[in-house]
Amino acid sequence: QVQLVESGGGLVQAGGSLRLSCAASGHIFSSYAMGWFRQAPGKEREFVAAINWSGGNTYYGDSVKGRFTISRDNAKNTVYLQMNSLKPEDTAVYYCAAGGSTTVVVRTPHYWGQGTQVTVSS
Repeated sequence: QVQLVESGGGLVQAGGSLRLSCAASGHIFSSYAMGWFRQAPGKEREFVAAINWSGGNTYYGDSVKGRFTISRDNAKNTVYLQMNSLKPEDTAVYYCAAGGSTTVVVRTPHYWGQGTQVTVSS
C-alpha cells in the first residue's frame, strides 16, 4: 500500500508559477513510477506528467509540454511538479498517482492522492 499526500496548490495569477509536491509513504518509493493528473470542474481527469522510477524518463500531456516539469527525489520520497507560465485553463484539482511503470501510471495508476486545488486567475 502506498499513501500519497499532495501539497503546494493555491491561487496564482496567469503567467505565474507554482510547485506541487507529493509525499509518498508506505512502500519503497523508488520502485514506483509517479505521475500527475488534473481534473477541472465538469471535465474528465486529464494526464499531466509521468516520471519513471529513476527520474531518467519523463512524459507530458500536450497541453503542458514546455511549461511543466516533473521531477522526483527518491531520498525524500517526493515527486514534484513545477508549473510555469500558468494559464487560467490550468485551473483544476491536481492529483498525484503511483504505479509499477510509467505505462501503468499513465493508463491505470494503482494509487491516488487526495488532490490539491490550483486556481489561476486571469
